[in-house]
Amino acid sequence: MKTIDPTNRAAARARRRARPVVTAVAALSSVAVLAACGGGGGTGNAGGDGEAVYALSAEDTPNYVPLDLVEADFPGVDGSAPGFTSIPDPLVAAVDSPPGSGGSYTAMTPLWGTIPPTDGNAYFDAVNEAIGTTINFQISDGNTYGDKMAAVLASPRDVADWTTIPSWNVPPRFNDAVESIFADLTPLLAGDAIEAYPNLANIPTEAWQACSWNGKIYGLPMPVEVGLTDYALYRADLVADQALPTTPEELIEFAEANTGDGAWGANDLWAVATAMFGVLPSQPGWEVGDDGALVHRVETPEYRAALEWMTELYSSGAVHPDAVADNQGDAGTRFEGGQVVMTSTGLGYWHEALTRNRPANPDFDIDVLPLFGADGADPVIYKPKGAAMCSFLKQTEDEAQLTELLEVANFLAAPFGTEEFQLINYGVEGVHYDLGADGLPVATTQAQQEVQPSYIFLTGPPAVNAKPDLPDYVEKRSTWAAANAEFVTEPLFYGMNIAEPNQYASIGQPFADLEKDIVRGRASMADLDAAIETWRSAGGEELRTFYTEIYEGLESEGGSASS
Repeated sequence: MKTIDPTNRAAARARRRARPVVTAVAALSSVAVLAACGGGGGTGNAGGDGEAVYALSAEDTPNYVPLDLVEADFPGVDGSAPGFTSIPDPLVAAVDSPPGSGGSYTAMTPLWGTIPPTDGNAYFDAVNEAIGTTINFQISDGNTYGDKMAAVLASPRDVADWTTIPSWNVPPRFNDAVESIFADLTPLLAGDAIEAYPNLANIPTEAWQACSWNGKIYGLPMPVEVGLTDYALYRADLVADQALPTTPEELIEFAEANTGDGAWGANDLWAVATAMFGVLPSQPGWEVGDDGALVHRVETPEYRAALEWMTELYSSGAVHPDAVADNQGDAGTRFEGGQVVMTSTGLGYWHEALTRNRPANPDFDIDVLPLFGADGADPVIYKPKGAAMCSFLKQTEDEAQLTELLEVANFLAAPFGTEEFQLINYGVEGVHYDLGADGLPVATTQAQQEVQPSYIFLTGPPAVNAKPDLPDYVEKRSTWAAANAEFVTEPLFYGMNIAEPNQYASIGQPFADLEKDIVRGRASMADLDAAIETWRSAGGEELRTFYTEIYEGLESEGGSASS
């Protein structure tokens, strides 16, 4: 194995923040690397020279042409979502006329809520009329969507014309399935071709990378904010007079100080620990170690330090007993009810909790903890994939159908502040909402029956922080995200969808349970050491070889990927 230039982890992360080389290399050329030895699984699409392609080339990456249709109250900074405290009046028209050609298509999407009627639904009828195309939804329960989708993909003739696949539901060997079932959109969207669809061209590059496979554009993105998405919220109304923690040690002290009289300091805070100590994301979970070889997240001192800190937090008695029992389903109830002061969750929960509680308690308030690192070091925010979901168009020999659906996608990607965005998200004024005295949409009873997230799962505009009914929330979250954008770091292999050999798909699963056992005192660091050795012998070393060959291919194609 070729020796990779040794580098210090902290220095490497600093260089990746300043100059994200892996993405740059992927943009310089079509990244081709030799498939790993051992066989048995998908490793990327084989090109004409027998080599595997994992990233979009520069010429195949859609041009990014940002739109500036409405002015944000809090502009985004280096990828943080812009904040809006009001809905523009008047709204901007992003599309001149219905873009469709009158076609009728099926679309399979998930939904975490009550599935609305599809026949006689005034919301669907209005949007279909506005796009000039009929989209017939096949909506499935989001909790079981992965199983449903796997069954459908196993029988390609049953695949809808337009299919949404969440990033957490990508099936095994999808790098093979995508080429046999779904349309290659590269000829229609690569480079400046995307500029025929201005709203799609407004979607950032990271989102297109997340929806590319085998060096080609297959998916249409549902973009997300590429910053910290999971952290700790605290009940600002309950600790208004207390100083906030600025170190890991102070955070435990803060939790202890707010424990007593039937209340506890925190739910589980694993997401906070990973940011404080700079733990690598679980996928793909590799970085360049001090000796120059690739090291996996479970082998890093940062991972061990985060577990040790979590163990100390749990042993302090400041974690709610139900969280200790791993009852995470009721974490929000405990937090909103004041039984815990801090909870670690997705930041999208923030405005949802405010919306639920403020009508009955105007003083109810939530804020986000300051972001800090351990031992005086900077915190590390590993940039997530640029899209939470991707949707795919079924293969067809009729290019006119693909063009029509891309025109529809361009309509659906109309950004906040446009008439199209308002229709897709709220329905028809006077039918699904009325405007309140503050100019904000107020849902009608009919909207509660008909308007559910559906079109947004096909594609959408760049993420925004737009909750005009919660202006204090918009200001807090936007300011916090912008201030911490400097800590966002691209992990190794960012912007690449890499299908690991199937025989190693589950070797990392035991660590999820072991993490819980260690922090709760049911297992020790010696058990972690044993689990790491088992992981290595069960295929971890083969995976290291697999990723090392990809890494070396990146270096040989465009320069060092170790920074």
